[in-house]
Amino acid sequence: MAQIRLRHRRRRDRPRALVGRHPRALCCIPRRADPALFLSEPPFHFGVGEPDPGLADRLQRLVDEGRSADAVVTFQLEAVELPREMVDAIRQSDAFSGLVAVAQSTVYDARLSAQLSTPPGGMVSVSRSVTILRGEQTFPLLVAAADRLAEEMHAAALVIVPESVMHRPDPVATARVIRQRA
Repeated sequence: MAQIRLRHRRRRDRPRALVGRHPRALCCIPRRADPALFLSEPPFHFGVGEPDPGLADRLQRLVDEGRSADAVVTFQLEAVELPREMVDAIRQSDAFSGLVAVAQSTVYDARLSAQLSTPPGGMVSVSRSVTILRGEQTFPLLVAAADRLAEEMHAAALVIVPESVMHRPDPVATARVIRQRA
């Protein structure tokens, strides 16, 4: 979770906004602070189309066997549900080596996602205002999750950031939204 420090109206050095790229980030909300809360494309499944419950263990075996590239590809296909053509294109890109370097994170993400596929009641009923951000062009799973979460959370607003594409927040456009809503 990133803490965004905007111009402070208060003297205390508290963040004015907390931006979570993962819905589990809400568990880290400071109890006494009152920052604006933002979730960016939360990947909830809401019990529909769940990945294989053994995915995290399979990914760990691949990493342990030194097959980190296979772990990344498996994660992209099964957890993120990217089309094979897109995964093949990513594999051929310069960015792929960076993903392989952090292949262990696919295991952690798969494990967390399996444990928290549907937002818990405490998250849905949070009393603070929450802004759910999503790109206009992003993965279908993320569109469905962001839209549904915005409907189910009592104090949530969905903001579509057209400049953010394919699960990559545009820093300038996202910062503009945060300044407007924080």
